[in-house]
Amino acid sequence: MIFEDLPAPVSPPACAHPCDACALRRNPAFLPMSADEVRVIESFRVGTRVFEAGQSVIEEFRLSRLLFTLYSGWAFRFKTLADGRRQILSFLLPGDFIGLQDEFADGHTHGVEAMTTVTLCAFERDRLWDLFSAHPKLGYDITWLAAREEKMVDDNLVTTGRRNAGERVAMLLMHLYRRAERLGLVQDGWVAFPLNQQHIADALGLSLVHTNKTLRRLQQLNLHRLEGGWLRIIEPHALEKLGDYFERPMRPTPLI
Repeated sequence: MIFEDLPAPVSPPACAHPCDACALRRNPAFLPMSADEVRVIESFRVGTRVFEAGQSVIEEFRLSRLLFTLYSGWAFRFKTLADGRRQILSFLLPGDFIGLQDEFADGHTHGVEAMTTVTLCAFERDRLWDLFSAHPKLGYDITWLAAREEKMVDDNLVTTGRRNAGERVAMLLMHLYRRAERLGLVQDGWVAFPLNQQHIADALGLSLVHTNKTLRRLQQLNLHRLEGGWLRIIEPHALEKLGDYFERPMRPTPLI
């Protein structure tokens, strides 16, 4: 396997309003939309933003006027405690809608950080109600995406609350691999995997030492390989059984 042979991440279209030429809209992971719906989304959109790995897309406790759709790259949502300890709430992949939770809070209750270079489509938060009232189907799509995000957070709560360390890591690896696979990001069994051990520890409520030992133990069982920022699942059924991961087939999702 030569990692350099894999295709580069999708670049944003070079037009001023690329919604009708969006590469993600040709991806079967997303539901088709009518031309009228795409034009409405285009009118709602106020441009793109690019952030490098490690930059804050959304800062904790600071109100932002923007909502985002992640177009390319990986990011994560997080909260920090007063002493600096961090809990990663969810990992964000292309197509995810970002920032809706804070529509119902005073200021941002979480932060979002780029794990790789990310490109995001930006939307004005103040126009959200107009979109809901004038285009209820698109409003329902946004509600559906919010419910899907809530389900993933519920799954993460079960993982950190009831699974042991090996089960937690197995669940996370399978969950992210299946999400990436659905988006067509897996090539020859490998997927670019920008998580380091601190990310995994912060997502699963484990110490860095415990995370390191657990990853090494699973790799010694030849269930997966992590190499140079790439992940390969060698024994998916064994890893799914270990993590008690029995996800239904992932259905196509709306794309805002």
